[in-house]
Amino acid sequence: MNGAGVEVSFTRLGDAALAVGTPGARALLESLRHSPLPGVEEVVPALHLLTLLFDPLRLDAAELEAALRARLEALDLTAPAQADTVRTLVVPVRFGGEVGPDLAWCAAHAGLSEAAFVEALCGAPLEVAFLGFTPGFAFLTGLPPELRMPRLDAPRERVPAGSVALGGPWAGVYPRATPGGWRIVGRTDLRLFDLSRPEPVPWRAGDRVRFGSVPSGQPESA
Repeated sequence: MNGAGVEVSFTRLGDAALAVGTPGARALLESLRHSPLPGVEEVVPALHLLTLLFDPLRLDAAELEAALRARLEALDLTAPAQADTVRTLVVPVRFGGEVGPDLAWCAAHAGLSEAAFVEALCGAPLEVAFLGFTPGFAFLTGLPPELRMPRLDAPRERVPAGSVALGGPWAGVYPRATPGGWRIVGRTDLRLFDLSRPEPVPWRAGDRVRFGSVPSGQPESA
């Protein structure tokens, strides 16, 4: 299936940014990564939305709209992502106990033992849909229906950094201590936002993610 006829909308944000709303946003993002458009300086993905920051001295919004529409119409929306753009990140997680206070509740809600729930979660083919909420926080899509958990009735005032949590159709890892209303099932020592690194955030939209269970008490690499 190609992108011809796929719904698309454009919203101009000043004279140097353009928001593109379309169900083909993921395929368009991969295409722009693999073959950038001259004058486009950055592409910021969200859910079914891309915001393109461009140099208005090299490219105007009308030209960019036309180029994006043509690019989208030429895309094969069913094709897998380019192999050289797909990355996989394994997140080591200690599940349950003090670091995963909602694991027992989630397992019971799913009708599974805690061990079976952890095994199913670690086997889920997760993918970064977009980044948001706080620097380094990735909304991970791909949870099977039985692992999708209702959010808490009242958010916690403080969720520790590294907490692995489930909320609705999403999984996520809190990069820093913040309030949060998702169900906490474990914790990782992986640093998800570090300004001292060349890439402060280790993942981006389209990356594959897998949780790996680490026995309690075993050190993790950060």
